[in-house]
Amino acid sequence: MKTVHRQPIPFAIALPAGLLILICMFVAALTLGAADTTVQDVWTALVSEDAPSHLSIIHELRLPREIAAAFVGAALAVSGAIMQGITRNPLADPGLLGLTAGAGAALAITLALLPSAGTFWIMLACLAGAALGAMLVFGVGSMKRGGFSPFRIVLAGAAISAFLYAITDGIGLYFRISKDVSMWTAGGLVGTTWDQLRIIVPFITVGVCLSLLLARQVTILSLNEEVAVGLGQNIRAIKFALFGIVIMLAGASVALVGNLVFVGLMVPHIVRAIIGTDYRFVLPMCAIAGATLMLLADTVGRTIHAPFETPVIAVIAMMGIPFFLVIVRKGGQAFS
Repeated sequence: MKTVHRQPIPFAIALPAGLLILICMFVAALTLGAADTTVQDVWTALVSEDAPSHLSIIHELRLPREIAAAFVGAALAVSGAIMQGITRNPLADPGLLGLTAGAGAALAITLALLPSAGTFWIMLACLAGAALGAMLVFGVGSMKRGGFSPFRIVLAGAAISAFLYAITDGIGLYFRISKDVSMWTAGGLVGTTWDQLRIIVPFITVGVCLSLLLARQVTILSLNEEVAVGLGQNIRAIKFALFGIVIMLAGASVALVGNLVFVGLMVPHIVRAIIGTDYRFVLPMCAIAGATLMLLADTVGRTIHAPFETPVIAVIAMMGIPFFLVIVRKGGQAFS
């Protein structure tokens, strides 16, 4: 039976189409919710200084929340694409490989020992925790002779993540801050403030921009390290820089909204199936698609059982678990 290879969509078409869908989803996220509002209400709340008081919900609650959703979705999708590229592991994801669990544990420790810590210090702690989680996973995964395989690294990620989640829960119970910790670890966007965005969004923006500058190197590493060496690439330095970017993106995301798994797994596979495997195109499209997915998940979580709210992590998991099983069954080639 002849295999049919799908032709990738040209980037010049995919990019404006993706941006249009993202804009439409952002407007829908600001419009839909427990409170009845229209697109005209959203426009009035955003551009008018004399907007009615009942529209303050859009500017003070929904707008910072949806901006956070977009940036976190972009950060997790880009970091997942980078990890899949440089490890050539179709199951790589910041949430599956211990980064978000490490950041969550660091966040719990910070809340317990420094309850008055601001967003900046919480973010720094999450960055350190993400780095520790990554080191533990890759250290355990490479203990066996022959280095780490994709399967072994996923097992190590699951074990280390479970260990770090247990530490997080234990700290929450011992210091009686379980409720505070769960505000983040449940993957919630509730209560996102403009002050948080001013501190964390620049870090995510810098991380995404740096990843775009190194996109060509990710493409080369995703094919073959020997080819990269032959082209004069400093593999160790490039990997170090790329892992630093992943830690920055994952840590900042956890500091803003908590532990979110599967975004970094799903989006890169979908994007590569649409536009091909050149990471100069994959990374910007992952940022757009990840932002769109998070906006969709948050909107569904706010509206599916309004006025009650379904945690966005539950919505993402409902999409991500079947996707994960398909990827495992197909050996990573289901969407590539």
